[in-house]
Amino acid sequence: MQLKLYDTLAREKRVFQPIDPARVRMYVCGPTVYDFAHIGNARPVIVFDVLFRLLRHLYGANHVTYVRNITDVDDKINARAAEEYPDKPLNEAIRLVTEKTEAQFHADVDALGCLRPTVEPRATEHIEEMKALIERLIASGNAYVEQDHVLFSVASMSDYGRLARRSLDEMIAGARVEVAPYKRDPMDFVLWKPSKPGEPAWASPAGIAAPGRPGWHLECSAMSWKHLGETFDIHGGGIDLVFPHHENEIAQSRCAFHTPVMANYWMHNGFLQVEGEKMSKSLGNFVTIHELLTGWRGWRWPGAVLRFAMLGTHYRQPIDWTLKRLEEAVERLSLFRAHSFEDPNVAPAPAVLEALSDDLNTPQAIAELNGLYERKEAAVLRASCRFLGLDIEAVDLNAMLRERRADLNVNAVDALVAARNAARKEKNFKESDRIRDELAAMGVVLKDTKDGTTWEIAR
Repeated sequence: MQLKLYDTLAREKRVFQPIDPARVRMYVCGPTVYDFAHIGNARPVIVFDVLFRLLRHLYGANHVTYVRNITDVDDKINARAAEEYPDKPLNEAIRLVTEKTEAQFHADVDALGCLRPTVEPRATEHIEEMKALIERLIASGNAYVEQDHVLFSVASMSDYGRLARRSLDEMIAGARVEVAPYKRDPMDFVLWKPSKPGEPAWASPAGIAAPGRPGWHLECSAMSWKHLGETFDIHGGGIDLVFPHHENEIAQSRCAFHTPVMANYWMHNGFLQVEGEKMSKSLGNFVTIHELLTGWRGWRWPGAVLRFAMLGTHYRQPIDWTLKRLEEAVERLSLFRAHSFEDPNVAPAPAVLEALSDDLNTPQAIAELNGLYERKEAAVLRASCRFLGLDIEAVDLNAMLRERRADLNVNAVDALVAARNAARKEKNFKESDRIRDELAAMGVVLKDTKDGTTWEIAR
């Protein structure tokens, strides 16, 4: 079985050939820990968990190192720390926020069936590595010091921009370039900057007297170097990270170590939207993993359902997160659960592994699961679900419906239905639609007939 992966840098699928088959190495950009992770954050976690599982199968669990970082230096973290712990010293408050949020993140992604990475480094624990990279870049002429800042000189790298393949104007716009007096060129980006009052600070490199803090891009270069080496196999993340984050990582790492590449394969998952629109708090469609697990649209969705719904779209394509998608996932996994059984001696279906080996073709893998169900290959179906990280034992549609009925206030539903009928009679369709949407959020489906309106619990 030959593994092929789409490489963003090459813009094509390539046969995967690890640098060292005895030590396959993958780095994926992880969460910034200041709040609950949203469902868009779950996509790269699930995608690269599937790849991690596949690599472990192909090369052996002890021969794959998966690094996913924790970003714990960030302005949003600083703001949350000051808000939640105003009476504590800044560094202590930041630690409290990040440790709590990291625990929340782990609980959520564990529920999604994701394996823990081999290493989860924190940015704040790698400041010395960041300083060492800065000193290397200054020595090689790729970075300079100006007004207590250290900046990377983009002009010093002849092929900067290969990953993004954008023009200079597009890169300037995409990076939201800050015009600053300490920059030699608008495209130059910060490796180290002085800390403002109320910000975390460390002793600065390069002879700078003022204490400071690292730039975001530098963090991942330092952590990947520390745990995977100067060059490694796979670097992954969301498509939004291609530029400027991953482009700048490549620049820092290649120039610091004088290597032709930072990683041999660059993989990026597509965007996620909710019910056909970009997810945002202003639109009211912002949803966290925790909300989905504990109650969204009137249901507590099992982690396997969220995972299955996510895998139904190929990782490089955009995905529309809808209620219908989740409902279909519940029904399908409930069938799988009822018509499969566990046999530890049975392996996942070869066709499922073949699908995953073709650039993680999870829609085809799911089609193979459906075929196993139709052919009543019960033990192979369960083994294949397990390989994909799907805990189908947790998915029981009838139990979910019973829980729903127990939670539902029938009198309240009847009152809302009556209020909607009254609004319709008065031709107040705006109010009628609002009540219908409120009922839908409770998991109630309305059926309008010539004899009146009836309702039932959504399946």
